[in-house]
Amino acid sequence: MLPDAAHVVHGKVLRVFARNMPRVVPDQRLKFENDELFRKLSRESEIKYTGFRDRPHEERQLRFQTDCREGHADVAFTCVGANLQLTFASNSTWNDSSQTSSRDRDLVDFDREPGKVHLKSRFIMNGVCVAWRGWIDLQRLDGTGCLEYDEERAQVEDALLREQIEQYNRRLREFEERQRQYREEQERQAEAEAEIRRKLAEPSPSCTSGSSD
Repeated sequence: MLPDAAHVVHGKVLRVFARNMPRVVPDQRLKFENDELFRKLSRESEIKYTGFRDRPHEERQLRFQTDCREGHADVAFTCVGANLQLTFASNSTWNDSSQTSSRDRDLVDFDREPGKVHLKSRFIMNGVCVAWRGWIDLQRLDGTGCLEYDEERAQVEDALLREQIEQYNRRLREFEERQRQYREEQERQAEAEAEIRRKLAEPSPSCTSGSSD
């Protein structure tokens, strides 16, 4: 049985790992290429805007455009019934407004085709970095879209995953070393106590001489 101190250390290791649970699987590309859901969603499929279904169609048209300009939209792949909450955030740190505007248009573009908005959203789905690309008709509120493997972000998340695993392994090694040191200390203490008991059990010289008389 582990001592209370060892339980505390082990608990800390597990809490650190749980708090920093990896966001991606070890081999993202392999899962993207072989998982049945990803294979379906990677093909161009019909999509629909699913926000505010209880509102009149004309109101939903306005709300959809507002959602896009605010950086989010709810859509669904009608072929598989997969619902996605898309966000269109550039996370840009550029100071040049023209560069930032160009970057934002890559995510939400009302100008590419009349009557349509072209969208792009990057996120992690089932442990894989993906990019959703598609367009939606501003009148009908449907269109087409698909998922793509996001190589750029996958590399970043892979590096974070390796760092998290190394941190966990390092803490685990420290925990195991503390366990080893504790066991050795317990063994030394047990040996010392056994030696004391052995000496106490031995008859003293005075008792031995007295009995011989």
